[in-house]
Amino acid sequence: MKRKNLSVTKKVNKKQINKKKFNKFYKKFKNIIFNNIERENFAIGVSGGPDSLSLAYFSKAYTDEFKNKMEVLIINHKIRKESSKEALKVKKILKRKKIESKILNCKSRIPKSNIQHNARNVRYSLLADYCLKKNIKYLVIAHHMDDQIENFFIRLFRGSGLTGLSSMSESFEYSKKLKIIRPLLGFKKKDLIDVSLHYFNDYISDPSNEDEKYLRVRVRKYRKIMEKEGLDTTKIIKTVGNLYSANKALNYYKNKALYKHVAFLSESKCLINKKIFDEEAGEIIFKSISDILSLVSKKYYAPRSKKIINLINNMKKNNFNKATLGGCIIEKTEGFISVSKEQKMKKTSLRL
Repeated sequence: MKRKNLSVTKKVNKKQINKKKFNKFYKKFKNIIFNNIERENFAIGVSGGPDSLSLAYFSKAYTDEFKNKMEVLIINHKIRKESSKEALKVKKILKRKKIESKILNCKSRIPKSNIQHNARNVRYSLLADYCLKKNIKYLVIAHHMDDQIENFFIRLFRGSGLTGLSSMSESFEYSKKLKIIRPLLGFKKKDLIDVSLHYFNDYISDPSNEDEKYLRVRVRKYRKIMEKEGLDTTKIIKTVGNLYSANKALNYYKNKALYKHVAFLSESKCLINKKIFDEEAGEIIFKSISDILSLVSKKYYAPRSKKIINLINNMKKNNFNKATLGGCIIEKTEGFISVSKEQKMKKTSLRL
């Protein structure tokens, strides 16, 4: 594949841009960031797409106004031959606007099976590790309204429950020391493209966004058909909002269940009282186990719901002894089930 197919540079006449529109966008962004971060230092993840470049633009305006310190982080997955060059190009695009950035390189090979899911986990891990090392408490990412809708349909296709269908929230505690903020969930992608072109006059286009082997790409095409039938963005977002409200209520009871039935011995190990299976509703058990797996493994995303349900069904059985899932080891103990982080085996070489 030629280089020109992997990234694009687009031009736009800046005089055609409505400044009032951009001021409205920034005010909306500023209110969300200030409510979550105020004047604290923060980091942002930038891929080079129009959404993340818009995030960089708004974030720079915010730091200029409130004098925060901002770390701009670019992830180089090294999935494709062009990945390193594209990361450098993103760095140059930002540099032209006096935005300093740092490239974080993936040191291990990402498995090709379910590559988008694995790449996402690696991305969050690299970003989170950097923030923790630098004592940065807030990570800001560029998920937008179209991501929200696509996630809803992807999870609907996979038969997700309420937790999955309610999708993304404006803020999320990745760990006790790091909070993730999504200030662009109220922004449409087409508006973020306008922002990116207005300010940077350029952005990176990911070729996987056109590859129909990925469900996300197919969902985008299904959306166009559904919009013709009257299922527009406003209705979908309203549905997601209603599901989010219901999920928030369930989270209240999930947190009570965790407090009652789960004891954390350390950040990487906890004990679950088996009474949870008799005393709590199925959805509360599911959400509790899902949270535990994420917290113990320190992964942003929990395993697929089907795998968690299978694990719960096995944990209920009298003959359950041990299982592994999502980077965790789940073992039966007397009256309890322990969940601990799976330790990676270090490679060693034998010298003769």
